Amino acid sequence: MFERIKTALVLVAVVLSCMFATSSHYPMLALMLIAAAVGGYEWCKFMPKHQQQGTSIFTYCYAVGMLLIAGVTLYFRDIAFLLWCVAICIWLLSIYCIKNYPKFDGWYNKGLNAVGFVLICAAVTSIYYVWLNSPWWLMYLFLLVWGADSGAYFVGRKLGRRKMVPNVSPNKSIEGLIGGICTSVVIVMVVQLHYLHLSLRDHILFLLLSVITVLGSVLGDLFESMIKRRVGVKDSGTILPGHGGVLDRIDSLLAAAPIFAAGVYLLKLIGVDL
Repeated sequence: MFERIKTALVLVAVVLSCMFATSSHYPMLALMLIAAAVGGYEWCKFMPKHQQQGTSIFTYCYAVGMLLIAGVTLYFRDIAFLLWCVAICIWLLSIYCIKNYPKFDGWYNKGLNAVGFVLICAAVTSIYYVWLNSPWWLMYLFLLVWGADSGAYFVGRKLGRRKMVPNVSPNKSIEGLIGGICTSVVIVMVVQLHYLHLSLRDHILFLLLSVITVLGSVLGDLFESMIKRRVGVKDSGTILPGHGGVLDRIDSLLAAAPIFAAGVYLLKLIGVDL
């Protein structure tokens, strides 16, 4: 437990420093590139066994490729937006895979290599662009996802009866999901009442975006759980003592961040000034 707490404190300090300690974009950019490379390395470990012949060379090349692709998309916002849209489509398709696991596992094939590139690059670029918009909006995204996760945990633990997808994540319940959504709505309302000055229409649109983002975070968590269950591992890696790997820490954000970033992008296009 002490090791877990110590790692969490270091992580929080590093992330907050990159977000708020300087106006330079280089620390945050470096953090995102490192996350992309390590996430790519861990994702490669999830690939089917026949693809892991010569694992070390292939894995390192995959991680470097992830870093390069992420680096390119970080500098081109329009390309990044298209990447977020493709990632969102993949997340929508993943609902079928999660719902029908383990009866259907046709998704577990070489195509996961390309899926990993899209999902991880979309996540790190969307987190970076939300931060560019405002560090406080990135903090809001974190609070939204973490608040919903905490609400789901406590409500599910006390009131959980109906399992959501027991073959993928036995501990998640419908009641927990509702609790998480309610917690996120409270967070949204507090932010709207105290920090935003929007019309009723814009308030409703922002609330819908936030709730959809929370649903996306649940999807990201379930998708990684399904892959780990299919591969037969508990954690994506060991780089974070007491926490596992990078993907274990950002699984919810893999889906939530592109949804939120794309939503903010579209809201601005229709004149919603956040």
